[in-house]
Amino acid sequence: MLSDQDGVLVLYNLPRSLAGTDALHAESDAGVIVEVAAVRSALERLGIPCRAKGMRRIDELTGILAATPEPVVFNLVESLESGVDDFNLVPGLCKAMGKGVTGSDTPALMLSLDKWQTKAVLRAHDLPVPQDVLVPVGQSFCVEDLGHGPFVVKPVKADASEGLTALRGRAGLEDAVRHIHERLGQAALVERFFGSREINVSLLERGGKVDVLPLAEIDFTGFGSERLPVVDYRAKWLTDSFEYKNTRRVIPAPLEPAVAERIRQMAVQVWQAVGCQDYARVDLRLNTSGEVAILEVNANPDVAPDGGFAAALQAGGVPYEEFVRCAVENAAQRAGVTVRSPHPVATVPAAASTPVVTVGPRGIGLRWTVSEDRSAIVDILRDTGFFRPDEIAIGTEVLDEALVHGATGHYQSYTALHDGQVVGWVCFGPTPCTLGTFDVYWIAVTPKVQGRGIGRALTEHSERLIAERGGRLVIIETSGREVYEPTRGFYLKLGYHEQAHLPDFYAPGDAKTVYVKAL
Repeated sequence: MLSDQDGVLVLYNLPRSLAGTDALHAESDAGVIVEVAAVRSALERLGIPCRAKGMRRIDELTGILAATPEPVVFNLVESLESGVDDFNLVPGLCKAMGKGVTGSDTPALMLSLDKWQTKAVLRAHDLPVPQDVLVPVGQSFCVEDLGHGPFVVKPVKADASEGLTALRGRAGLEDAVRHIHERLGQAALVERFFGSREINVSLLERGGKVDVLPLAEIDFTGFGSERLPVVDYRAKWLTDSFEYKNTRRVIPAPLEPAVAERIRQMAVQVWQAVGCQDYARVDLRLNTSGEVAILEVNANPDVAPDGGFAAALQAGGVPYEEFVRCAVENAAQRAGVTVRSPHPVATVPAAASTPVVTVGPRGIGLRWTVSEDRSAIVDILRDTGFFRPDEIAIGTEVLDEALVHGATGHYQSYTALHDGQVVGWVCFGPTPCTLGTFDVYWIAVTPKVQGRGIGRALTEHSERLIAERGGRLVIIETSGREVYEPTRGFYLKLGYHEQAHLPDFYAPGDAKTVYVKAL
């Protein structure tokens, strides 16, 4: 039996840095941090102890699981650097090591990732899919059977609309296929464009049956006639883009009752054909004649609070905590254990937004760092011009750790805002193996607002919080390079004293200078 003391391990993939020039599709990759924070928060509110662990490669997993006392794993691994298919193996390895694991199992994940194979299975179950042609890497193709367009070109194994291109005709088709071959190293799927309406169907397994949540439709009204109504990568992830701002989700979808019922039944058939478990999303297209074609199956869809699955939960009156509880209980039952949640979830309110604390007369505000701040903070680290790419990558990892583990984690992270914009970041935590000593690990302010007291506000806020936690000493380490002279002078003005100078520490000619302040 699994008691509420045994807990749940939230397993996720460590995202690549947004700052890396080769971090293709880094925005979607980083989205997992939002999901981890949401699931952890739900588990904590359910009274189920949990911790989170990130991974980059599949060969790390056996070691992680061997050291994991939790008998249930909440699987949020969406991609791994060791291979495009490797994340699919996570459920199988968890089961092999005696762990219950949420979401679909390895065969269903492998099938749903491969769009070509998924369509073959759906066709075998007499379920409608768009006409398509598969173009393996290095091979030519012929699309005569698909007509003259429009077309949608996508990688055969990718999620989150990564690499998707919509074309009105054959012009540019070869380039789109070549881009997928060369940049992603994958076969390309060329689909015949179908319908003008896109419907998303979210499904939740609870109480031994599959519930179809309220249907959602993507409103393409703002696209006009010059754009194809397709949700591409920009529409999903680039918040400043036209596509993102003009793909509004409408839920419940305005459909005729008979059409809605047919779509609901079809979605359950898709679930059964693919072998989904716990939760899934099915994306379909609908034409003016009422005909439906299934675009793809998301066996473990995005569960971020601002995503489509969470919106369907809300529209269906299902608290987010209820979804998390169902997934954990399903996983535990499959593993032969029982999960008990000591707290009811039906009336649990939504989490309040992170408060902004005003710090002075200059319009500066501070708040606990939230996932929406991530890309802006990484941009600040890059824009200062002080940090090498490898240093920015480390800063990003520290930021992600703070976002995942929240106030209970080692890294305490705060964001500075000015006129509603993210303009600064500080991260501090207790120094290991000390009593009352804390490190300020990172502090950065965007260059366009430096000199306005933001760095001082971040530092003084950190010192107050450190003092409240029983801290007696604050340590700040910085570079001895000439470009850091203003930074070193800044610390001296705030009452820090230079205690050590280590020549050639960071690199030849780049010393480490250590500053200390007693509280």
